[in-house]
Formats: sequence, C-alpha cells, structure tokens
Amino acid sequence: MAGSSGLHWARAARSSGLVSRRKMAHYAWRNVKFRLRGSTDEETDAVRAEVARMLEGVRVRDLQRLAPKVLAGVLPRLYPQMLDVAYAHQDEGRRVFIVTAASQDLASIIARIVGFDGALGARYEVVDGVYTGRDAGIFTYRDGKPLAMRELAEAEGIDLGSSWAYSDSESDLPMLRAVGHPVVVNPDPELARVAREEGWEVMRFEQLGRRLKAAAAFGAAALVGSAGGVGVRRGRVRRAVPPPPAPTTLGRLASSTRTRRRPR
Repeated sequence: MAGSSGLHWARAARSSGLVSRRKMAHYAWRNVKFRLRGSTDEETDAVRAEVARMLEGVRVRDLQRLAPKVLAGVLPRLYPQMLDVAYAHQDEGRRVFIVTAASQDLASIIARIVGFDGALGARYEVVDGVYTGRDAGIFTYRDGKPLAMRELAEAEGIDLGSSWAYSDSESDLPMLRAVGHPVVVNPDPELARVAREEGWEVMRFEQLGRRLKAAAAFGAAALVGSAGGVGVRRGRVRRAVPPPPAPTTLGRLASSTRTRRRPR
C-alpha cells in the first residue's frame, strides 16, 4: 500500500479518544518520513512501545470497533496492481498471506476483505477481554517476519524456497531472503541498492515519493527568495503499469505447498 497503515489506525484511535492530537500530528509526520525514506528500527520499536502502552487497559471489543474507520483509510491506499499480482498467484494454486507489523486483528480483517488466504501480524496479550500492554508472541517486524513465516510453513506444509515475498522496505530484507523469489515494490533507497546487487525483480507503481521530495525542495528554495507564503498545488499521482506477475507502513507472501504443483 502507499504509506503506512499505522497512520490510519492512529486516526481512528484519535477519533475514539485513544490518541491525543499531539500524538496524531507526530504519527502524520512519521508517515511522511516513511513515504520518503522507509522505516527504521528505532522508529518502529518506538511505535511498538507506544501501541503497547496505548492498548493497556483497552477492551478488545473497543479496538475491534475501530476496524471500519481504519479500513476506510487503508483500502483506498492499496495498489490495485499488487492485488492483481496476488490474485494471479492464487490462480496458479499458491496461497497468499499478509505479513505485517500491524496487529493480527487488523491484518486478518484486511486479508479476508481482499480475498487473501490469511495473515501474520503482531499479537498482544489479552486477559479477560482486556489488553495488558504486553506482547503475546513473535513481533512480526524485521527478523520476526521470517520466524513467523517458518512457523506457518511448518504447520501448513509450505515450501518457502518455492514462494514469493514482496516488500518496499529495507527492514524486510530478512523476509525477502527467506523465500526463493524475492520481489521489491517501490523500494526505499537501501532496498533498491540491495535489489540491484542481488538481481532481484523490481516493481514500481507510483511516484509520490519523488513528488514529495520535489515539492519540499521547491518550497525551501522559494522561501529563501521570499518572505511571503508559498503554496504548492498538489498534482495527480500517476501509476505505472507493472510487468506481468512472475506480497508495513504491508509485506506480502505468496506460498506454494508441497502437495501442489511447482510455480512456473
């Protein structure tokens, strides 16, 4: 998807009183930085800690009721081309899973809505229907993603060596290296460098990151020459058509079972 799902979760939480206005502004700026240069370990660890603190004492039912508002922001940001790739995998007999640092509940809901086969997300401890603020399993970020994938592969008879993984962030290198067919989508600079060195397939769907950088540079230059305000009109986002298919702020995994035919 374009951007991070965390911003839309924060918006829904803000409207329900779980997040302050100051925190909301902080998440919005973090989302802009994510679009421009990807995530960092420090930022993601900070978000994880903030979410855990925020969830402490919250009823599971109340969090589930945020789902419609979160999905209203997330679903329009999904790349339709990426959905086409995922559905092509399914038509070839492969199962498709979302693998994300977002919560398991949110990831599972999105997977059901878009017609995927499942999801691997972050889990938090629940006691008597209330979140304790503590983790309840593997944190599905960086090295945690392949750990969760291997657990799924062992349980479901999936051959990761014959599977595909898609990501836009350097933080997902462990996930990409855990499968036989890594693909990068609108990669951040570090992931793009690794993809070139490794000869991985690269897909590019939109140019919003470049437009934001250009707008920021133009605004800075204009302010140097004038004390007045500067207005930059937002242009349309152009989407490129990807090559034929060979899966956060979402990683995606297309798997092949040992009992099914090998992928082409």
